[in-house]
Amino acid sequence: MLFLIMQHKITVNKTAFYHTLGNVKTAQTIWIVLHGYGYLAKYFIRKFNPILNKNTAVIAPEGLSKFYLNGVGFDGRIGTSWMTKDNRETEIEDYVNYLDQLYKAILEENEMSDVKINVVGFSQGGATASRWIANQQSKIDNLILWASSFAEDIDLKLLAQNNKLFALFGDDDEYIPKEKINQYEEQLTTSNIDCEFIRFNGKHDIPADVLTKQTQLNNW
Repeated sequence: MLFLIMQHKITVNKTAFYHTLGNVKTAQTIWIVLHGYGYLAKYFIRKFNPILNKNTAVIAPEGLSKFYLNGVGFDGRIGTSWMTKDNRETEIEDYVNYLDQLYKAILEENEMSDVKINVVGFSQGGATASRWIANQQSKIDNLILWASSFAEDIDLKLLAQNNKLFALFGDDDEYIPKEKINQYEEQLTTSNIDCEFIRFNGKHDIPADVLTKQTQLNNW
């Protein structure tokens, strides 16, 4: 006799981790930075040391799924991921809820009456950031996608109404061909999406000099 395999789900509590730089209580500008595939937050957050000062704090949430980067055995470097294609919708819902809860906790901790919130999504973190902010529960000032693109399943026009949008790409990105970057820029222009498109000399990374310069130029 054959029995039908059925999938079920339950919602459970899960511990999520994040790392910080600076004093969240007194920060006038808070950066929430979402790492790319395979990163750990404690290493990714170091990329934002160049913009740190007494009025700035950086928060780096960590993806909910961990794995061994070498893919074999139970030893070696560990990385994290925001989602996979398996149970995709549920994983998106989980990380959006997680980031909304973290955002609320950060604002409750911050003692300033008017705080600027910048969100950076790097690589895989870009789609994660855009889906999270498109959910419209967490209000920010600047959404900065770095070596990434907005998720295809969100309303960009709605997103652009409430946030300043930026997209940054290196001219020597080893994962994103120049042709794809050009197509993406053309798509945003054709769709009348108000997004500042910035190119820089560099690879699939966040160079310190580019981060510092663009922070000053764009008043992030």
